[in-house]
Amino acid sequence: MTTLAELTTLRVGGEVASLVTAETEAELVDAVRTADEAGTPVLVLGGGSNVLASDDPFPGVVVRDGRRGIQIRESSACGGADVVIPAGEVWDDVVVRAVAEGWSGVEALSGIPGSVGATPVQNVGAYGQEVGDTLAFVRTWDRGAGAIRTFARAQLELGYRTSILKRTFTVPDDSGRTWGPTPRYVVLEVGLQLPLADRSQPVRYAELARTLDVPVGTRVASSEVREAVLGLRRGKGMVLDAADHDTWSAGSFFTNPVLDAGASAALPADAPRFPIGDTGLVKSSAAWLISHAGFERGHGLPGPAAVSTKHSLALTNRGGARAADIVALAREVRDGVARTFGVVLEPEPVLVGLTL
Repeated sequence: MTTLAELTTLRVGGEVASLVTAETEAELVDAVRTADEAGTPVLVLGGGSNVLASDDPFPGVVVRDGRRGIQIRESSACGGADVVIPAGEVWDDVVVRAVAEGWSGVEALSGIPGSVGATPVQNVGAYGQEVGDTLAFVRTWDRGAGAIRTFARAQLELGYRTSILKRTFTVPDDSGRTWGPTPRYVVLEVGLQLPLADRSQPVRYAELARTLDVPVGTRVASSEVREAVLGLRRGKGMVLDAADHDTWSAGSFFTNPVLDAGASAALPADAPRFPIGDTGLVKSSAAWLISHAGFERGHGLPGPAAVSTKHSLALTNRGGARAADIVALAREVRDGVARTFGVVLEPEPVLVGLTL
């Protein structure tokens, strides 16, 4: 029998009662609708790179989106590349195609594991770019209404690692229901609008600019940005490698905390602070807080679960961990940061059958 450990990058999780691989949109919608009508839990799973699943059996249906391909609806110097991508497509394959075709705007998102459908849910971002920068629309199956619903970018309420799609996990909708472990809106297709350019978008991230040896704001060849980003990610254990237990993770386990003025002022003077526009809010660094709360890289070794030896924001399976081991480590880190700095870190992965 298939287990969620086999389907996720953390490589933990119990047996799956039923597994469906959908090769068409109709099959995907039918599998989700049938489960919902029967009152059966449903987990729509892409690459499994942002999931922490319980050791207990999952008592429902896991639906995998097997659709692949990129549809180019337009490509012109004026309009750019207008592309539509099924949710099941591998995200990094899209970036490879974009760099090869001269579609600018996603090159800094190289090496991010998982599927296209997951990217708008938490507005995936890295090294100064977010998928929302080029997002045109998201076409979804609305489980609540039992109908197709398309969201224009402005309707998605995108923010730092959030969207209206993600909020349906925890925020009650107009019927008073919260949804999970699959959001109310199941992503079917993602539309991107990508400028045609030989060069990247301006490099915004200081670490990436230093790696490329250029000033922040410089445009360079998109292929150079991709290679630099892949190098940085490999150095942090953020490019999947079956032989490297530092990559047996869900990537960054905690989101960077967004703080009000009071909480920000209470942090040590040298803590990172990044103002968020004119909101009065400040984003700090979860990695900095974790390491300065005493959880250094490798914390937990030689146990089955440990902080990555390459990056303090990743919690890793050292080869024999169970979900309970990852949860125990996550609680230890979260509670230690809260005691030290008064900041409660929020987990980034989708939690299936468990809580922190």
